[in-house]
Amino acid sequence: MDEILKELQELKNMTLLASKKALTTDDAVRLTGLSKSHVYKMCCYHKIPHYKSGGGKHTFFDRDELNAWMLHRRIKTADELETEAATHIVTKRNKGGRK
Repeated sequence: MDEILKELQELKNMTLLASKKALTTDDAVRLTGLSKSHVYKMCCYHKIPHYKSGGGKHTFFDRDELNAWMLHRRIKTADELETEAATHIVTKRNKGGRK
């Protein structure tokens, strides 16, 4: 029974998280999968977009900014890299042949 209650609470938390735009640190931890201490360190070193309350006691995150931050360093697929390399070679040859 306790396990079911825990799962229901987690579902409730995830449902609430999905509807929020301004996130707390705990929300940001759930969304990113990072540890709380890592999120704090990233805030301290200005590596993650965040906001502070008027007194600076509370830290908040914008859901859209966090999502953009998590996806900002996309790794290209091997096919994309091959296509870019081929295009680069063709372009370089065409420029060299015009001289």
